[in-house]
Amino acid sequence: MAFDADDEILQDFLVEAGEILEKLSEQLVDLEQHPDDSDLLNAIFRGFHTVKGGAGFLQLDALVSCCHSAENVFDILRNHKRKVDSELMDVVLEALDNVNAMFEQVRNNQEATPAPKELIAALDALARPESESASPATAPLQEQVKEDGGDITDDEFEKLLDALHDDQPDEPSPPSSPDAGASKDESSGGDEISDDEFEALLDQLHGKGQFAGAPAGDETTGKQGEKQPPKTETGGSDDLISDDEFEQLLDELHGKGGSPTIGGQPASQPKTQKPKAGPPKADKPKEEPKPADKPVTQGGAAPAMPAREHASAAETTVRVDTKRLDDIMNMVGELVLVRNRLQRLGAASEDEHMHKAVSNLDVVTTDLQSAVMQTRMQPIKKVFGRFPRVVRDLARSLKKEVNLVMHGEETDLDKNLVEALSDPLVHLVRNSVDHGIEAPDVREKAGKPRQGTVTLSAEQEGDHILLFIEDDGAGMDPEVLRRKAVEKGIYEQDAADRLSNTECYNLIFAAGFSTKEQISDVSGRGVGMDVVKTKIGQLNGQLSIESELGKGSRIVIKVPLTLAIMPTLMIMLGDQSFALPLVNVVEIFHLDLTKTNIVDGRECIVVREKVFPLFHIKRWLLRNNGSREVPANAHVVIVAMGTKQVGFVVDQLVGQEEVVIKPLGRALQGTPGMAGATITGDGRIALIIDVPSLLQHYG
Repeated sequence: MAFDADDEILQDFLVEAGEILEKLSEQLVDLEQHPDDSDLLNAIFRGFHTVKGGAGFLQLDALVSCCHSAENVFDILRNHKRKVDSELMDVVLEALDNVNAMFEQVRNNQEATPAPKELIAALDALARPESESASPATAPLQEQVKEDGGDITDDEFEKLLDALHDDQPDEPSPPSSPDAGASKDESSGGDEISDDEFEALLDQLHGKGQFAGAPAGDETTGKQGEKQPPKTETGGSDDLISDDEFEQLLDELHGKGGSPTIGGQPASQPKTQKPKAGPPKADKPKEEPKPADKPVTQGGAAPAMPAREHASAAETTVRVDTKRLDDIMNMVGELVLVRNRLQRLGAASEDEHMHKAVSNLDVVTTDLQSAVMQTRMQPIKKVFGRFPRVVRDLARSLKKEVNLVMHGEETDLDKNLVEALSDPLVHLVRNSVDHGIEAPDVREKAGKPRQGTVTLSAEQEGDHILLFIEDDGAGMDPEVLRRKAVEKGIYEQDAADRLSNTECYNLIFAAGFSTKEQISDVSGRGVGMDVVKTKIGQLNGQLSIESELGKGSRIVIKVPLTLAIMPTLMIMLGDQSFALPLVNVVEIFHLDLTKTNIVDGRECIVVREKVFPLFHIKRWLLRNNGSREVPANAHVVIVAMGTKQVGFVVDQLVGQEEVVIKPLGRALQGTPGMAGATITGDGRIALIIDVPSLLQHYG
């Protein structure tokens, strides 16, 4: 950065430009599917233009240069002088990658690295029309006026002025203004035009003498013998044009009846004075206000109406440090603990007023908790937005045709979860494109459309978010998965033969497991899906897979809405309280423990023809827990983590309770199987069980 920018201005730029760049990634991929969408082309042009403007104010020259070159390409595209194709999109997407890289450097207070010269040169080459059109001086006016609202670009206007000078080389310019005697280069390169140049411009657009004014004494015939509109009382002035002339000028520029109006009324000035010094470049041919919804030509200011909308939106929002939100959430958490304590005390009291006060406190605390949680919520679109680009690039590298469909992008969840889900979802989407979707020729032979479909969707279910990743590809073959499991040494042959189809599908989440024969830069190492399983487990989430050979696969992720305040099942082991995250709890039942079975040396129970491993967690978590004798009857809690389900034997079930997770002290940090601690309604400390970590360490 060339100067020490005001930190608040820089932060505003980072927030606004960050949102624009996220949106640009989606818009560019969408453009490849809809190359003739003028609104989309204009939106992308405005995006690069806005980022360029902010970067220019902060003197981020490298960012300005790259955005300017990309902006020029889209100025040509929106004027329909070049067609969108895959090669052009490759260059533009590479430019966006460079802009994003520079943006991250600025965010980290580093000097932005300029884009490669080859990339800028490629963009500049694409910013030229595919075929040079006729000279602006001789081409019909309609070819020079934009189809999307009547604006002409800076280059077109400069060419028009040059053509006027070329057509009149011998006509001396009277020194009517200080600029009148300037050279052609100075005139075309500066911000002003002379009176004669303006007259010549009108003659070029409308024919010689149309706006020169009628001779004295003749109100109806011009010097060319053409009929002129009657003069108004000021019609004889050299500097004014009449209402009718102004309307004709608007009709020529915008099409009949197409002149912009404000609030349903015609443009505000009935008579327009011919400027002594020309207006800024892009507005020279006309004085009327521009339509608010059209983008401005290169080098112009931002569109007026969107700017006002943005300003009004900015006035209704406040940027707050996320640490402050975390602090508020912690205080609300303390309030929840106090509420739980009062509820327990109130239940033991017979005072009616006490009951009513505690009940009111419960309602207010619940509403406050919900409101504070909403401030931490973000739409999952923040994660989904990157996938169109991921799928597009991967499909091109694998020579596949893939369409990505997204649903439920507005579903909200905790900002920490939004960030944590990003990597797992990238791996799952890449897996669907690489392993799931077949090559176009293979799909055609199987009677499928050449283009495969990957569907990414999200929905809320109670206190959880459900994420679905589906594809209409080849599906998974359980026999192939069994064979691979034996080859990798994960199972013996007889154990692999006993695996159900669902258990076979879950093998893809095993570390080092891959069905690819050859390792590539995309897959084959068996790392991606293991990362997914680990990360979802850390979020107290669950994974399940459905697949049908030849039809496709579906992966379902279930995660809690927030990690700050957690609904739990309170249990007792001996006289010690523990909390099991309710998201992990599948079902609870009372069991005769004398009817357990031993499978592969492990104690198991059979429930509705399903086999669950059984663990006495009291032996793991309590010291001196006495005799290892198994009671005849006990409560069993079936818990799920990732794709597994097991049974925990507990002494007592206390009930459901919302708890606030408190980190363990430094001495207890990293204790296996413990996610943190909380204070229960009766004032005791309860440890919160981390189910995946507990099983990994002890099971």
